[in-house]
Amino acid sequence: MDLTGAYASLGSDLGNAFSLVLLSVVGLVMVVWDSLRNDHRAIPWIGVAASVLAISFELLRMPGPAEKIFYGLMWAGGYASFVNIIILAATAFTLAISVHYLDRIGHNYGEVYSLVVFASAGMIVLGSANSLITVFVGLETMSICLYILTGLVRTEEGSVESALKYFLLGAFSTGFFLYGIALLYAATGTLYLDEMPAALAGGAGSEVLLWGGVGLLFIGFLFKVSAAPFHMWTPDVYQGAPTTLTGYMSTASKASAFAALVLVVYHALPAERWMLVLAIVAAATMILGNVVAIAQSNVKRMLAYSSIAHAGYVLVGIAAGTTAGYSGALFYLLVYTLMNIGAFGVMAALEWDGHVGQKQDLDSLAGIGYRKPLLGVSMGFFMFSLTGFPPLGGFIGKYAVFAPAIDAGLTWLVIVGLLTSAASAYYYLRVLYVFWMKSPEEEAAPALDQLMASPLSMSTSVVLVVCAGLLLVLGIYPGVLESTTLFFSDSAAAVAAIR
Repeated sequence: MDLTGAYASLGSDLGNAFSLVLLSVVGLVMVVWDSLRNDHRAIPWIGVAASVLAISFELLRMPGPAEKIFYGLMWAGGYASFVNIIILAATAFTLAISVHYLDRIGHNYGEVYSLVVFASAGMIVLGSANSLITVFVGLETMSICLYILTGLVRTEEGSVESALKYFLLGAFSTGFFLYGIALLYAATGTLYLDEMPAALAGGAGSEVLLWGGVGLLFIGFLFKVSAAPFHMWTPDVYQGAPTTLTGYMSTASKASAFAALVLVVYHALPAERWMLVLAIVAAATMILGNVVAIAQSNVKRMLAYSSIAHAGYVLVGIAAGTTAGYSGALFYLLVYTLMNIGAFGVMAALEWDGHVGQKQDLDSLAGIGYRKPLLGVSMGFFMFSLTGFPPLGGFIGKYAVFAPAIDAGLTWLVIVGLLTSAASAYYYLRVLYVFWMKSPEEEAAPALDQLMASPLSMSTSVVLVVCAGLLLVLGIYPGVLESTTLFFSDSAAAVAAIR
């Protein structure tokens, strides 16, 4: 590889990667600040400010054309900026709602916030990658931070067990991923995604090596997005991790992994060779996630299986193998992030059991909507949107992934998606039934009464209102969906010509 001009372009590359550089530097500043002023109250707000500043930069950068940076290892602008905005928004919301929550459970440590920021930096690398090595570096940076955050409450047996399961299964999936990278390199002679079609057209490598590598790579991706049958870790990890951090894991990490998967299939692989495989996985994921969620009495565990089901919905758009399908998947990730950050934020504010919500069932929150109206009303927005009711963003999101699948001839898959969405209404609306229509028990738990007597933090209130408001805006004005199609238009013709 000729690296003659690499250093000459370093300055402009760092400018284009402003969000990544900012989060990396701010993460280090937070670590140093925490070492000097242990658990200082300003530490999380430094991360929030950095995330908001980075979002502003990406909003300005997004309308411009995408370009390769760091000698072609990453993308900047366009598609990458949109994915970065999702990750940064999840980061800012999580940091804001975690301050009061972690303080309440006695784990408000400065290191937690720096780990979230470093994990987000890894997610940006993952979601903007143009090389399989870059994908791996981003994936591992993100994963290592999440392993630690999962086991934050070390006094809880369930949290430690969750962290261990996540680490062991994650390390196992990484082995598949690395082996897949090796086989793809052997088949194509390159690690750059946009160079693989030319290598395949030139007859480089063998079909066995190529599709063996693709299969192993898909296993690694499907594990990270908790798609069936690689979902086993998800319910235990989501239930055992601190609730606000569970919301972060279920959104930001999933968005970055799906973004990387879209880059791989869009730039490197002919759609007709993998569409059916992803369609079958999507169908299994939607069915399993929604059916098992119905039986759950713990809301965090129910939301974990809901997260599995929504991974299936995103896969429907990707399985279409078209520009409309990819853009629909991107839009769905944005909507899903707002829905899940909000839902887990509500549950964090209502957590009273002293065990990070592991032993708290839904029925214990009967009538809570009248005692905490903001939480009850905002939860209504999130549950209706997760179900797919208009005029909220969840309805437009499902349309965005189902319509391209029909155009691609996957009508049977859309029928499965519609039926499972209808089934999901039972367990989503059951939450609202308990919140608003079920009479509370005569003698509530003292810890719950104490929680109800304490005021809701301003930061949590703002995040919930913003998430609910954005879901309404995205449902009424779906202009964001139309803009996502532009991310694939510029290079579509060139990629098609190469193939």
